[in-house]
Amino acid sequence: MTLIKGPRGRVSKKKPIIEKVETVSVERSYAENNLAMQLFGSYHAHLAHIEQALGGVIYARGNHITISGSKRSVDLICEVLDGLYGRLKGGQLIDLSEVATAIRMVSAPIKKGGGMPSSKIYNRYISPRTSNQTEYLKAINALKLVFGQGPAGTGKTYLAIAMAVEQLVSGVVDRIILSRPAVEAGEQLGFLPGDMREKVDPYLRPLYDALYQMLPESQVVKKLESGEIEIAPLAFMRGRTLANAFIILDEAQNTTSVQMKMFLTRLGKNSQMVVTGDLTQIDLPNGVESGLHNAMNTLNQVEGVKFINFDESDVIRHSLVARIVNAYSRFQNQNKLKKTPNGE
Repeated sequence: MTLIKGPRGRVSKKKPIIEKVETVSVERSYAENNLAMQLFGSYHAHLAHIEQALGGVIYARGNHITISGSKRSVDLICEVLDGLYGRLKGGQLIDLSEVATAIRMVSAPIKKGGGMPSSKIYNRYISPRTSNQTEYLKAINALKLVFGQGPAGTGKTYLAIAMAVEQLVSGVVDRIILSRPAVEAGEQLGFLPGDMREKVDPYLRPLYDALYQMLPESQVVKKLESGEIEIAPLAFMRGRTLANAFIILDEAQNTTSVQMKMFLTRLGKNSQMVVTGDLTQIDLPNGVESGLHNAMNTLNQVEGVKFINFDESDVIRHSLVARIVNAYSRFQNQNKLKKTPNGE
C-alpha cells in the first residue's frame, strides 16, 4: 500500500492496483475412447504433467475434458493435447517424454517464420518438434545440400529419411540413396562370412530401421528390389553421378576429407543431399581429420549450403537420453578446461 501526501499535508492511503487475469474455460471431446485413454495417460498422468507445466486445470470425465485457466494457459494446453492426439491418430504411441517434448515446443515457440505443417506418409504423421528441427526441414525443402550436425536422438537421420520418402512417394524424385561409412569394418570385411551385402548390412541397419518406421515392410522390400531405394556403404558411391535422387549420408563424422569431397561431388541433376553426423562420436584413427568437420569449415560460406547445429534441447528420445548427452557435454568441457594452460 502506498502513502500519498494530500493538498493540505494530510496523508492518504492509495490501494494497490490488482490486475485481474481473465479465466476462460474450454471443453474437448475425443471420439475414439482408446486414443483418449492413451492421451490422458495412466491415472491421468499426462494431464497432470501438462497442468503442472502450463498452469490451468484439466478435469476429465470419460473421453471428455474441461480446461480452465488464463487464456494463454488454456490455449497452450489445447495446442499440446491437439498435437498429441494427432500423433495418436497417426499410429504413434506417446509417453511422458513425448508429452514433455510437446510442452517444450509450445512453451518455446519457433522464432523464425512460424511452424511447418505435418507430413503424412502412409498414415504416419511426421512433424518437427523443436525450432532446430523446423529450420532443418525448411532447409531441406529449399536447398540442394543440407548438413545436420548434433548429438544422438535429435532426429537428424529420421527426419531426413522422412523427407526422402515423402519426395519418393509424391514423385519428386525417382529413388532414395542412403549411405554410411563402414569405418569399423576396414580390412576386417574380408574375414566376415557372406557376400559384400551381408558383410556391410550390419553397419547400415539403422537406415533400414528408419525406413521400416516410414513405410510398410512390403513396400520397403519392393522398393529395395526395384532399386527405388538403395542402401549402400560410402565406398560404393565412387565414380557415380546421382540424378533424380534424394541422397542421405549418415554418420558423416566418420568420413575422411577425401571421402566427403567424393560424396558431395556425386550430386546430379534434380537431386539433393542431406549429410548428418555427430562430431562428438568420431571413430577415425588419431590424426585423421573428420570429413564432416572439414566440410563445415570449408563450405560455411558457400551459397546454397545450409548447416543446422542441433544440441541437447533437440533430443526427442527418452528424456534420459537428453540428460546423458548433457552429462557427457559437461564432462568434455571440463576436460578441455583442464588441458588449457590456465587450467593446469
